[in-house]
Amino acid sequence: MIKPLRKAVLPVAGLGTRFLPATKAMPKEMLPVVDRPLIQYAIDEARAAGIEEICLITGRGKDSLIDYFDVAFELEHTLRERNKVDALKALEPTSIEAGSLIAVRQQEPMGLGHAIWCARSFIGDDPFAILLPDDVVQGKVACMKQLADAYYATGGSVVAVEEVPREHTNRYGILKPGKDDGKLVEITGLVEKPKPEDAPSNLSIIGRYVLTPDIMPFLALLEKGAGGEVQLTDAMAKTIGKTPFHGLRYEGTRFDCGNKIGFLEAQIAFALERPELASDVKTFLKKYTGAV
Repeated sequence: MIKPLRKAVLPVAGLGTRFLPATKAMPKEMLPVVDRPLIQYAIDEARAAGIEEICLITGRGKDSLIDYFDVAFELEHTLRERNKVDALKALEPTSIEAGSLIAVRQQEPMGLGHAIWCARSFIGDDPFAILLPDDVVQGKVACMKQLADAYYATGGSVVAVEEVPREHTNRYGILKPGKDDGKLVEITGLVEKPKPEDAPSNLSIIGRYVLTPDIMPFLALLEKGAGGEVQLTDAMAKTIGKTPFHGLRYEGTRFDCGNKIGFLEAQIAFALERPELASDVKTFLKKYTGAV
């Protein structure tokens, strides 16, 4: 039987150096896209996939991420007294059921693979999702829900993939494709940040994964790969052939909010999606660019 997907790991221990000085005193995952922080988009996406338990892999100075999902008694009390119904409703997505959110410290920045290994007690023998909050995906169906459906259909690991310019393969984990039906592609190999001339394809993994616990013994080896870090891609590659492994060409638009251009583009895209904001946004865009 295929085990239900109920757990998600969110690595949030990064320093956010590309957004200094804003991230000097706040986690980059608390940077807002319109009026929701990046961490909220990731949690909402996990919930849309039926995920009930969340593990944050944090570091020093990241306690505000946990506080964000706590009860803000004084704020809520004041809003109720003032009958601020809309403001109270805006807080609802920040509510987490007691016991469903835990945090684990990653004491050293040793790579994504190491971050996931830090969650080994939380993962246990269960399948689990990984969501990197830097990647925000806009679409009709949540990206993680699409991955979860593919997991239940295949019974194995599934990662979200998209095509990138071949000259950019050295920025991503790149897959070696097998059978391909145009949406779901069999993964026969994985390479972390290959040179363009060495890349087996231009299909890259984005920050959305559903993995089976078969990967944990390989992560436990803590073998260092590209950049001298413990690479998740290397451990995933070792599970190929032992469990079904596929890439899913997800439906939606990904914004890399780990860099300034992607973050700014996400602001515009999500604002235009909001009926109460779209008209004004189009007006000021025309003001600055001369285009609608």
